[in-house]
Amino acid sequence: MPDVVVTNLHRRYTGVSATVRALVPLQRQAMSIGLLDWGNLGLPSQLHWWQLLWQGWSRPVRGRYRIWHARRDSEIVLGLWLKNVLRQPWKIVFTSAAPKPPGRWLAALLRYCDAVIATSERSAAFLQCSAEIIHHGVDLEDYSPPSGDGMAKLRESVQWPGVVIPPALQHRYWIGAFGRIRPSKGTDLLVDALIEVLPDFPDYAAVLTGLCQAKDLDFFQAMQDKIQAADLGERIVFLGDLERDVVRSCYRRVILCVAASRAEGFGLTPLEAMACGRAVLVSGAGVWPQVVDAEVGAKFETGSALSLAASLRQLLSSPVQLWQMGQRGRHRAIECHSLQREADRINTLYGRMMA
Repeated sequence: MPDVVVTNLHRRYTGVSATVRALVPLQRQAMSIGLLDWGNLGLPSQLHWWQLLWQGWSRPVRGRYRIWHARRDSEIVLGLWLKNVLRQPWKIVFTSAAPKPPGRWLAALLRYCDAVIATSERSAAFLQCSAEIIHHGVDLEDYSPPSGDGMAKLRESVQWPGVVIPPALQHRYWIGAFGRIRPSKGTDLLVDALIEVLPDFPDYAAVLTGLCQAKDLDFFQAMQDKIQAADLGERIVFLGDLERDVVRSCYRRVILCVAASRAEGFGLTPLEAMACGRAVLVSGAGVWPQVVDAEVGAKFETGSALSLAASLRQLLSSPVQLWQMGQRGRHRAIECHSLQREADRINTLYGRMMA
C-alpha cells in the first residue's frame, strides 16, 4: 500500500485528468504514489477498492499518515469516509483551481481537509481557509523551441492543417491563439482587435486553434462574418480542434501568442508559449498577471478589444522585440514554471504532512 494515493474519479478526460496524468509520473520519481483512477489514464500502479479496504489500516512506511490527494469534491468525500468512518491514517489534500468562491458544499468540505493547494493567487483569495500556492507547470521537453530556432524560421513557408495558405501569405509572421472557441475565452475580442490592427501591419497574419462546441456555433459564425466583411479571410485562419502535437508545432511557428480570456481558472497556454520561446500578450484573467511582465510580453485590460488592439499595435511594431521577449520567456519557464518544479513542491508538502 503506497503512502500517497492520487485520485481521478471521473470517467471523462478533463483538465483535471490531464493534470494528474502529467504530474504523477514525475512525482513517482521521488516517492511511491498509487492512483485510484476511473478515467483510464493509462498510468501503471493503479489501486483497487479492495486494497483501500483491506490495507488502508496498515502502517505507512514514511511517517504516521498516508496522503489522499483529491481534486474533486466527491474525492474529498471518499477520503473523509476512509479517514473518519473507517479510522484509517489519512491526511487529505485538495487542489483548488477555480477562479471563483467555492459553493457551500465544497466550502464545507474544505474545512475538513488537512491542506489545500491553490494553483494561483486569485484562486487562493477566494478560499476561506489557508492555502499553499503552487502554480501549474509546463513539460519543458514537450513544449520547447524547434531545433535551430531563430527569427528567420518565423518567416519560412507554413502549412496549416486543412488550410490552403496563398503564396503571398507564406512568409509572414503569425500571431497565435490556442484554446476553446467561446465567449469566455475572449475569441471575439481578439478577432475585433485583429480586424482593427492587421490592415496596418501587412507582415502579420493570425491563426486560432481550438474546439467550438455546438452551442457556440452562432458566436463562431458572427466572427467569421466580421472577418469576411473586413476582407481578412486569408489572414485570420481558424484551424479547429487539433491533436496536441500539432498544437505544439503551431506554438513553435508563431511569433506572438495571445490569450484574451474574460475568465480563466489558471490558463496554461501563455506558459506553454513561453516554454516554446514565444512572446505572450494576455488579459488579467487566471494566473497571468503573476507570470507575465514586460520582460516576456504584455498585458491588456480584461474584456477590452480596444486595449487589446492598442497592445497589439505596440508589440507588432518590433518583431525583434517580440523575438527577444520569447527568448526571455523560455528562460523564465525553465527557472520558474516547469512541471518538475510543480511536482517537487507537491511532494514536499506530502512529506511535511506524513510526519
